[in-house]
Parts: sequence; structure tokens; C-alpha cells
Amino acid sequence: MVSKNATSAAEAPLQLGARIRQLRKRQGLTLSRLAETSGLSVGHISLIERELAQPSINALVNIARSLGVTVQWFFNDPAEQAEDEKDYIVRREQRPRLDYQSGFVDHLLTPRNQRQLEMIHCLIPPGASCDEGYSHNGEEAGFVLKGSLELFVGERQFHLEQGDSFAYSSSEPHRYRNPGSGEAIVIWVITPPSF
Repeated sequence: MVSKNATSAAEAPLQLGARIRQLRKRQGLTLSRLAETSGLSVGHISLIERELAQPSINALVNIARSLGVTVQWFFNDPAEQAEDEKDYIVRREQRPRLDYQSGFVDHLLTPRNQRQLEMIHCLIPPGASCDEGYSHNGEEAGFVLKGSLELFVGERQFHLEQGDSFAYSSSEPHRYRNPGSGEAIVIWVITPPSF
């Protein structure tokens, strides 16, 4: 995982905990109520809110559902962008970013307007795994840019290598892992933007 001090300001990891706490308080929810509805412990949510732990992908999906938003809501805000570009273009240095437990890093590649799809650039460290399956509305497709990926959809397991692509219904429980010794990079496309 990249340390907070080693990244540029444009790539600094999101202060995710503060965003969760702010939204939770705005909705008048206690830590215990959010824990109850998300299936996480009060202690774990407290650690995430205080930036002492990062959530797994599945944990953030559950927190987002409990707070009535999609995961996209938690991506950091990009640097100031030209007004005529903001609904159409995402510059490399302005990609919204999310850092997860186990070193997963997602960059949002599509603008945050109300389009019908979202595209995510996912960096998966060697051996990292999204162990718990999750599901949501919509469909997903992806392309392995680098490395290898094991994809689990329902009861099926697939091994993909660089250049392979995939598609499935997001309503089926899905999870994935990088079985390789090097970083995997996957482009995910989700429609509608329900992740």
C-alpha cells in the first residue's frame, strides 16, 4: 500500500472515515445503528471513521447501502476542473480515488454526473482478495489490463489473464482475487452506476 506521505496531493488517499462520519451524523444515525444495519461491529466502524482502518470492499458496500448511497459517493473529490470538461472528461491526475483494506485501489474513470454507467480502474496487489461475495443492481463487464485475476460469480470460478475480458449480472454474488506474484490492473464497467 502507498503511504499517505509518498503520494502527490492529486493522488492522496481519500479521508474516507470523515466522509462516512459526516454522512452518518447528517442522517442522525448512531454508530450502533450503522453497525446494526451494515452488519459490521461498532468498533470496526469507529476505526474506519477515525482513519485507523480501511474497509474491505464488501464492508464499504454495506456501509453505503446502510447510508442510502452508492460506493461512488465515497470517492475523493478531484482537483478543480475546467467547467467545460467536468461532465465529460476525467484527467489522469484528477481521478477520484478509493483505498481499501488489503491494498486495493480504485480510480473512478467516468465523471460523476448522472450517466448510465461507471468505469473503474482497479489496482489489485499480489495475493490480495475480496473474500466476501457481494451483489448489487445492474451488470458488470471488465478487461484485465495487466496480471491475472480469479473471478468468482455465484458458484462459478474463472481464471483470467492479461487481455481477457468478462461480463456478468451484478445481482449474482461476486468476488475476485489476484492469484499472481505481480500487481493486477482491471478496468471494470458497471451499469447503472450502482457500485
